[in-house]
Amino acid sequence: MKIATQAIHVGQEPDPTTGATVPPIYATSTFTQEAPGKHKGYEYARGTNPTRDALARCLAALEGGAAGMSFASGLAATNALVCSLCRPGDSVVAFSDMYGGTYRLLERIFRPWGLEVRYCDDTRPDAIAGLVDDTTRIVWIETPTNPMLRLLDIAAVSQAVRAKAARTGTRPISRRGGSPMDHDFGMVLVVDNTFASPALQQPISLGADVVVHSTTKYLGGHSDVVGGAIVTAKAETMAPIKFFHNAAGGVSGPFDCFLTHRGVKTLAVRMKAHCENAMHVARWAASQRGFQKVIYPGLETHPDHELARRQMAGFGGMVTVVLPTFDQASRFMAATCVFSCAESLGGVESLVNHPAVMTHASIPKEVRERIGITDGLVRLSVGIEDKDDLVADLEQALRKECVWQVPKRQRVGPEWGAWASGPRRGGCGTWECSRGRLRYVA
Repeated sequence: MKIATQAIHVGQEPDPTTGATVPPIYATSTFTQEAPGKHKGYEYARGTNPTRDALARCLAALEGGAAGMSFASGLAATNALVCSLCRPGDSVVAFSDMYGGTYRLLERIFRPWGLEVRYCDDTRPDAIAGLVDDTTRIVWIETPTNPMLRLLDIAAVSQAVRAKAARTGTRPISRRGGSPMDHDFGMVLVVDNTFASPALQQPISLGADVVVHSTTKYLGGHSDVVGGAIVTAKAETMAPIKFFHNAAGGVSGPFDCFLTHRGVKTLAVRMKAHCENAMHVARWAASQRGFQKVIYPGLETHPDHELARRQMAGFGGMVTVVLPTFDQASRFMAATCVFSCAESLGGVESLVNHPAVMTHASIPKEVRERIGITDGLVRLSVGIEDKDDLVADLEQALRKECVWQVPKRQRVGPEWGAWASGPRRGGCGTWECSRGRLRYVA
């Protein structure tokens, strides 16, 4: 089956008792047993729940993996993965442009715990592989990255890091104590596929061992539920993760799983709309003087455009723009109406985010700026509203910001001509240009 069919049918088999086309939500914390130890596969809902299991099967199918697991959040999934596979003294090699919450978890939780983290600023596979040694348990990459939208060649990275790991070897798990999480997997390549979703990219088919998601984003798709997921290429890789999932918690509840699974059913059609709208917004933004830079993998000017064409089925719904200063970025964001100023991404509604203040504030300023996350950088999560309404909203916000930032004596010339001829309809109402200033009419 193709992905649009899998998203609707896998894990959604009709209820065998009633024939209900949509399976019921199993809102139960425990399951009645015929006798001690004699049950129907379910004992206590922290360990397993039919609604959660149905979602996990669906996500595994979408990613082309052998096993899936659903978590309470994307960071709960990340935490479970690192705790399951790593021990104090081990190392993680990561590409430096990543979600701020992942960086915070690695730096402020796991580094004091005893994990060494090495970051690579270079997208070249050999550069990433160069940081791998015999302590490396995980190589962690996002592609496209958050928020700079760089792409990494998953197949090439997989080949390079495996070749390096084969030369260096991976030391045995230290401090063995008979834990069910003891393993001999060696190094594993983990890809955070949140920005692309399996509708656009399937990392396991390109050589990844593990795929991680914040299902809050495109998979859920409606900004009404928080969740995370792990999918593994091999069933045995999931064994220590499954043990941690039950032993430490961090599981997703049945109602959250139901909402996520319902959202997944429309993933394929939503992603087409996200991609179409994002391309429309990016091409408009690239033509505007108010932005210093526009980043979108679908633009021919993007350094990884050809890789995106080869590796992805679409260019995604995220667009990054850069304004000169924080004040200008802040005013631009405050002026939007269709775009909501909010954290998160991937919902049907459009969001505008300031990474340096919001999602990536936990990353030190000097590190952010080295990556390219300046105070003027703004991240757009382009929703599935009408694309002309989205551009109209951004245009009126940018024009309004331009009036504020350009000295009055400079508010003349061709760029203001279209606004000097009378009232104009923008994304938030009608605006009128009078004596070099925009005034809200209605």
